[in-house]
Amino acid sequence: MPKGSVTRSSKLGPEERAAALEVLATKELDILVVGGGIVGTGSALDAATRGLRVGMVEARDWASGTSSRSSKLVHGGIRYLEQLDFRLVREALIERGLLLQRIAPHLVKPVRFLYPLTKPVFERLYIGAGMLLYDIFSYTGGRPPGVPHHRHLTKRQMLRAMPSLNPDAFVGGLTYYDAQVDDARYVANLARTASFYGAHVASRVRVEGFIKVGQRVVGVTAHDLETGKKFEIRARQVVNATGVWTDDTQAMVGERGQFKVRASKGVHLVVPRDRIHSKLGLLLRTEKSVLFVIPWDRHWLIGTTDTDWNLDKAHPAATAADIDYLLEHVNKVLAVPLSRDDVEGVFAGLRPLLAGESEQTSKLSREHIVAHTVPGLVVVAGGKWTTYRIMAQDAIDEAVAALDGTISKSITDDIALLGAEGYKAAWNKRSKMARAFGVHKVRIEHLLNRYGVLTDELLDLIRERPELQEPLPGADDYLAAEVVYAATHEGALHLEDVLARRTRISIEAWDRGVSAAPVAAALMAKELGWDAARTKLEVERYLQRVDAELKSQLQPDDASADRIRLEAPDVVTS
Repeated sequence: MPKGSVTRSSKLGPEERAAALEVLATKELDILVVGGGIVGTGSALDAATRGLRVGMVEARDWASGTSSRSSKLVHGGIRYLEQLDFRLVREALIERGLLLQRIAPHLVKPVRFLYPLTKPVFERLYIGAGMLLYDIFSYTGGRPPGVPHHRHLTKRQMLRAMPSLNPDAFVGGLTYYDAQVDDARYVANLARTASFYGAHVASRVRVEGFIKVGQRVVGVTAHDLETGKKFEIRARQVVNATGVWTDDTQAMVGERGQFKVRASKGVHLVVPRDRIHSKLGLLLRTEKSVLFVIPWDRHWLIGTTDTDWNLDKAHPAATAADIDYLLEHVNKVLAVPLSRDDVEGVFAGLRPLLAGESEQTSKLSREHIVAHTVPGLVVVAGGKWTTYRIMAQDAIDEAVAALDGTISKSITDDIALLGAEGYKAAWNKRSKMARAFGVHKVRIEHLLNRYGVLTDELLDLIRERPELQEPLPGADDYLAAEVVYAATHEGALHLEDVLARRTRISIEAWDRGVSAAPVAAALMAKELGWDAARTKLEVERYLQRVDAELKSQLQPDDASADRIRLEAPDVVTS
């Protein structure tokens, strides 16, 4: 649907991308957002819902950087209490409640954690006081927090809740709630929602320079990596939301940065759910930070590390040392230890931390900063995934302060993502939906928790093409229909976009998606008009990525792992 029409389209497919590119190349925007991670997409939605003419470009796929490789938690950051960063914790907890109950109840879910205690009295009082404060902060946003409060547990209660715990590793514990999210799906949905509200968004468009009139930034030079076309985008204000690439993007303006962003590498392991017998997750303290064991459908996520990273930002690589570190620490509390053979997936991401005086990345700030570094250019950096909406609001506030006229305040605290409105009613009808389509209720639940009420669109696809209800090889949780839908509705342009982000096959399947790749590529080819050569290339590129990642994870250090990971060519080379 062309963006100038009255009817809004909830699709984000090839036609919508082409229409967006036409506007970006021919019309002056009020706001151009550079960067399609969680903060960039949040900024585009914030600006669009204020009634502004908005564009957003992303050099790779939505959430292809930090925003798809987080711990997948929406949380207050319980460790920040110890650092006395009460404002950050309170802000994050209020946002957690908003995401759970209003903005994305189909994507953000409560998750319960155990916190084992190793000392009987003082530690229980100390940690208990922190968790009481955590609960109190969560009620200060004017609405209930959406999750129960913390509880104290005896040693026997701990073992009942998590039989896999080593009984010698703790004396008792506490249990508390946070929330989790499929981070990549959330960002793709957020980009789609921004498009629905009128933002002109396009992925695989790389900004290669800034256009200046005198000292003022008035736009960017852009490169469409899908076609090779280069063009200019004019905007009254540009927002730089490029995360760990902030310093690189700012350098294009030719100005000295007012602050620096350092990258901290965080590695997570994925193991099958049956390797740890528990009804809930686990939070452990380490000598450097904290370690989470997080329930993730039929898997567990174990993470994370926190080490300085100065190598390739697009493809941070996990090493054998990273994997061994995580296994060593989680095995300290497990009755039956995990080994490398239990690891079915590994992923590494980079946190964008505001550089301070500390040399340790674990001590750097998770606060965010917004600055008008030069006229016409706003930069937003730092922060944490959970508080993306506040970061986006602050960035657009700064940008609109330089625009003429009266512009509305942010309203994103009341804008639900696509698929959210009516989700609870749809959830209550899941048994009826399953009977109507002749599928198991678990399959409908899976779809509802990924697409919300938009599940109807996938079911319509399956009704028209019954073969699309078949699961993908080696990835039984995902249907062929989801691949088609990703290409036609969710902005997926390459096989990697589907296997690594619209689904999580690349980290959840034992073969990392190798057997699913040719089937998924054939499905995408039909929707995106690929010929046989292009389809073959997409599969080859994905298999090279998998091979490079597996080999890099056997390396002893970052430099070796980085070198091997970069042997796999990028999916786009224009």
